[in-house]
Amino acid sequence: MRRIYLDHNATTPLRAEVREAMIEAMDVMGNPSSVHFEGRAAKSLLENARAVISEAVGASGHDIVFTSGATEAAAMVLKNRSCRCAAVEHPSVMAHCEASLSLDNGVVVGEGEGIARQAANSETGVLQKQARAVWFEDAVQAFGKIPYAFSWRSAQTGAISAHKIGGPKGVGALILDASLDLEPLTLGGGQEGARRGGTENILGAVGMAAASKAATKDLEAGIWEEVAILRDILEDMLLNGCPDLIIAGQDMDRLPNTSNFMVAGWKGETQVMQMDLAGFAVSAGSACSSGKVRESTVLRAMGYDEITAASGLRVSLAPQNTKKEIESFAQAWLKQYNKWRKKAA
Repeated sequence: MRRIYLDHNATTPLRAEVREAMIEAMDVMGNPSSVHFEGRAAKSLLENARAVISEAVGASGHDIVFTSGATEAAAMVLKNRSCRCAAVEHPSVMAHCEASLSLDNGVVVGEGEGIARQAANSETGVLQKQARAVWFEDAVQAFGKIPYAFSWRSAQTGAISAHKIGGPKGVGALILDASLDLEPLTLGGGQEGARRGGTENILGAVGMAAASKAATKDLEAGIWEEVAILRDILEDMLLNGCPDLIIAGQDMDRLPNTSNFMVAGWKGETQVMQMDLAGFAVSAGSACSSGKVRESTVLRAMGYDEITAASGLRVSLAPQNTKKEIESFAQAWLKQYNKWRKKAA
């Protein structure tokens, strides 16, 4: 059975150009902290990758610090700091912040230097309005899918992750004002401007740069507008066949690829398993909870009751998905929905 992957907000397939760039970089054996020829060659790869990523994410006047991913980047600037967020944030932010901000249909109300937030919600795709000032902005889902430049956002720090844009897993970047002096989480040899100790992941950085460049080209070519059309086709098919359907943030500005929908009483966990058996990879929320499927804190924070929030299913598309695949999923989902409705009657 041919599998159809519809969980791109969790992770994305490695792009061909990324694989090629990383394979080529494998022949550069030097340590970027070494001063000899081999070390300088490795350092050149690292700094070129940093420059490419900075340009792609619109981080002019900011530093790019390579990390193991956005979770580490968030910890670097949020740990032991007084920060506030809303209960719709990613677990890597919620772990460090007081969830005291209110919401307006999924949009965070409030701004200021002590605030942390996602530019685009990973579960619902709801976009946040540009704030006058925030301390930390998680740009993981926004980067590469919508027009985005960190320098527009009036945030002092931010984070992106390679594997959300067709890059390798295990590498990301912290974006921060070049003047900020942060205490590193990892002490060592003073790498990354003394902000993160330890030998840098050259292959990861090269792969992330290649993915950033490719993602920028896709965005400029208007590919994500075509993805938005597919998302709308999916939602129209589901709404026509399921009068009970609720779409989270339906009337809000959303990512072009994300649809989170609910049928109260039909557990999201059950739907994920049923769709998996039918050949479709989807999710019931964030993939960053060690494989656990649980009631969505995001949907609860948006005002949905416990039963409804537990029924959320997220479909997240990518340019490689086709209309035929979307129609196939909708038909399979509606088939399972009709079976559930008969049993529930």
